[in-house]
Amino acid sequence: MSTKTRSASDLTEACEDCGHDTPHSVSIELRTESDKHENREFSREPYRITECMACGSETALRMNNA
Repeated sequence: MSTKTRSASDLTEACEDCGHDTPHSVSIELRTESDKHENREFSREPYRITECMACGSETALRMNNA
């Protein structure tokens, strides 16, 4: 008996701009939140970045707030 393995291209998420479930590119990015020059390296936070492969809209979600 064979089973079908899902690939990354099979994964979809809801897109607010498209209004449908579409394939998305997902990555994690460290972003600096402080505008002050001193101690800037201590204000980095992880963000989940998703880009809709259909319309190109991008969404960033701060992971500490998820």
